[in-house]
Amino acid sequence: MAHTAAYVGRGVRQPGSERDDLILVAKTVVAAMVAWTLARYFLPPAVATFAPFTAMVALQTTLYRSLRDCAQYAVAMSAGSTLAATLAATAGIHGWTFGLLTLAALWLGRARRLGQQGTQVAIVAFFAFSSGQGRIDYIGDLAASVAIGVVCGLVAHVVLAPARHTRHRQKAAAGLYTEMSERINGLADTFEATTPDADRVQRWRHDWRRLSHDCDTLHRSIDEEEENSRLNPRRSFEGAARALPRARESITIAQHALDHLRSLTRALDHAIDSGEIEILPPSFRSGFASVLRTSADAIEEIGQTSPTDDSRLADLIEDAACQLDRVQERSLTPAEGRPAAPTLQGTLLTDAARLLDELRSGRHSLSLA
Repeated sequence: MAHTAAYVGRGVRQPGSERDDLILVAKTVVAAMVAWTLARYFLPPAVATFAPFTAMVALQTTLYRSLRDCAQYAVAMSAGSTLAATLAATAGIHGWTFGLLTLAALWLGRARRLGQQGTQVAIVAFFAFSSGQGRIDYIGDLAASVAIGVVCGLVAHVVLAPARHTRHRQKAAAGLYTEMSERINGLADTFEATTPDADRVQRWRHDWRRLSHDCDTLHRSIDEEEENSRLNPRRSFEGAARALPRARESITIAQHALDHLRSLTRALDHAIDSGEIEILPPSFRSGFASVLRTSADAIEEIGQTSPTDDSRLADLIEDAACQLDRVQERSLTPAEGRPAAPTLQGTLLTDAARLLDELRSGRHSLSLA
């Protein structure tokens, strides 16, 4: 009960998914009530239930989905009622014909274009066959009831169209990149620290997994918002049409970058546990930290809500690549002879190079988005 009250409170206080859900529930209640009242007044009671049910079908989270589901439901209803009328007229009302009706309705309902409304073929066929005895007048009343429900649902959706959340999706993507940049800078500090914090590094490993999960969630929310923008009468800000594809592309870049950051952090965590971090040359540690900081700046540039400054991003990536080349040259030709912790150095250099390659390809993808 307390959870429900808190959920309702958030919906009342601020825009977001909670408010969208509350408004959708309110619209559904009103539309179903009006549809049932009209159907009870104009049509026989046997078909009145179909009106509020269809109103609920017509009130999905987006206007596009509502129209799609209504169209699928109308086709399913037509198929089910036609099947029932045809069997009743040609073979009569019998147990074996009902079995044949069920088989045919289930087969027709598997059509992919009917989507989730495929089961309605059998449901409508059962009502038309059992309650309506396959009569044309019953099927006509059924179609009228469905039409009332569709109109009530769509009118409610158009009068109070679903809110647009393009800016919210942009800000969520930017927040993800800010978190990534902060933690990469933290990794750079750890490489330069005299006594690295092992607990902090382990927390970052957990954070990378969480952020990867957040990427999946953001991808779904962006897909939903792109669907919400279709046919929606509400206007959004100028440039919104490009904002969502760009946000999706930036999330894809973040997912790929996180793979390399997880690997890099895992290597650092192992180096701290084994003590190898302490034998890394100071020049390597400071140089590698510089690579990470410049990479963090590039990641922050990608994550901005405003369009990315392509020339600045290119300069940051190339600066980081040059810094990495210098670190690699020093690690391959150390002054003291054999490089210290060669496996660790090689792993870190490889992960950093892969991260920069990912940022380069991401920059190209963003320019096309």
